[in-house]
Order: sequence, then C-alpha cells, then structure tokens
Amino acid sequence: MRVITNKISPDYCADFAAGEIILIDKMYRKTSFDIVHKIRRAVGVKKVGHTGTLDPLATGLVIICTGKMTKKISEFQVSDKTYSGIISIGKTTPSFDLESEFDSETDIGNVTEKMIYEAAEKFKAECEQTVPMFSAIKHKGKSLYKFARKGIEIEREPRKIYINYFEIKKIELPDIYFEISCSKGTYIRVIADDFGKVLGCGAYLKELRRTKIGDFRIEDALSIEEFKNLYEKLKLPQITENESL
Repeated sequence: MRVITNKISPDYCADFAAGEIILIDKMYRKTSFDIVHKIRRAVGVKKVGHTGTLDPLATGLVIICTGKMTKKISEFQVSDKTYSGIISIGKTTPSFDLESEFDSETDIGNVTEKMIYEAAEKFKAECEQTVPMFSAIKHKGKSLYKFARKGIEIEREPRKIYINYFEIKKIELPDIYFEISCSKGTYIRVIADDFGKVLGCGAYLKELRRTKIGDFRIEDALSIEEFKNLYEKLKLPQITENESL
C-alpha cells in the first residue's frame, strides 16, 4: 500500500492523481475538510477525501486519500480509533467541549480517585450512545449543529458503539487525563459528558488528540507544512489526472 508518512524517502515517486494515502497531523481549530482543501491545492488533484471527521478543537491523525485511493475511504472508516485527551469535571457546556460557553458548575469536593476509576469501568465493552446536537450529522439535509445553535432539539435514536479500553492515565482535578480505543462513530465528547453524569458533577471534553486509526499511528504523520515541504522534493511523474483515471 502506498502511504506517505514522515519517514518517506524524498526519492519516492509520488503520483497523487493515480492515488496516494497521506497521514496528516491535523492542527487545532482546523476541520478535516480544511485539510482536504489544503492537500487538494498543494497537489493539484481534485479527487481528495478524508476517512473520518475530527472535530475542529481536536488535533491528531487524519488519513487523506487522493485519486483512485479514495475508493479505500470506506475501508478506513470502519477501523477502530484511539484517542488521548483531558476530561474536566465540575462544569458542562451544551456542546460537551469548549466550542460553547459553560452552562453549569458543580462542586467536586466529594469526587475521589476511586470514584473516577470506577466510573471509567462503566464505559468498557458495548454500549449505546446518542449523537450530540452539536454535530455534523444531517437531519432533513441540515447539520444538527445548525439546529442546536438556534436552541432547537432534534430527537435522535441511540446507536451501538464499542469501547475496547478506557484508561485513566493521570488525575489532576478537575482534569482527568485518559486514553480510549473505540469503534467507528464514537463521540468522545459524549463520553466526557456521560462520565460527568456518572460522577454526579458534570464534565466536558477539554482536550482531544487522535493517535491511531487502525494500524496507522500519529507518530508517522506529517503536519500540513511538512507535507508541503516534502511535496516540493518528491519526484513526481509526468502524468495528468485525466490520464490516470
């Protein structure tokens, strides 16, 4: 499989029109579509897509496919994902992260480390999750977050997800550092909100980074700037997009 990582040789003969897989480390406050747009402009190929949305406030691994490799997007989408991040307890927001303002605050003086570890145990194996209103999921052709910003609540059916593991890495209240591996379609923001409900004090997702998709790891990913610099050095074949497709 042709994969462009931070370990690739400058002598690699890239053919973005025919199809390449690129591992990108998404920056904070950018969307997955921003990354697609930047890659499309950099390589001059129209057929570019990503294999799974990552929230603007999250950073980390995004798989970009170009040319004929876009046919593999559905294969990557079903892969399990791994994230690291921070859940902060005692406050909540409507979006379950820092995208919206705090709407409640609760004293956390009675929360113990034992309670935190026991709460994490409740999120292992198969469970049901309801898609958050602040999401890009469509309802009658319009993203749910557009309804949410107007204060409109749309009924959503819960769906099954699978948590491979949910590990508490460090506790520095109100912040809880964690790592989680989960199935396709899992919203970590929802897990943060549910985690706060289990503790009885509320919580929100303060920080999130995607570190793994299937067998691909963040350690091998390129920043957009690194990719642009590498692109200038790659030996590109003389072939047009129309000729390759």
